[in-house]
Amino acid sequence: MEPPRPIRVLCLDDARAALAAAAGAPVHLVSAPDAAGALGAGGWRALLDAIAREFPDAPVTAVLDCGDAAGHALAALALGVTDIRFSGEAAAAARLSDIAQARGGRLHPPDGEEPLDLRGRRDPVAACRDWLA
Repeated sequence: MEPPRPIRVLCLDDARAALAAAAGAPVHLVSAPDAAGALGAGGWRALLDAIAREFPDAPVTAVLDCGDAAGHALAALALGVTDIRFSGEAAAAARLSDIAQARGGRLHPPDGEEPLDLRGRRDPVAACRDWLA
């Protein structure tokens, strides 16, 4: 089975819309580019915790984009963020991948399908439903 199409999450309301639209199906959430530097790993962790409280049984993969900052990726892993994206040097990516795997996480490649962006959507739940269909 093909993985679900990615949805960009800029706030908790975006995550709520995606999870409501998925209605229990797997969801692939991604942060904004370089969000680890702007929002911080702690902010992303708080968003993940809120999602887990509101949708405890939802199958969610939520990827924090760390750009090319290995330090941001390490901070995220230290806080228990299990899915990170890193676009830095290959040697650093290999080390981060090993660290992520040792902690039960994954390093996601910087390329892939462009995610659905919910900014400006009048009905984000409907937009997510259409995207995931």
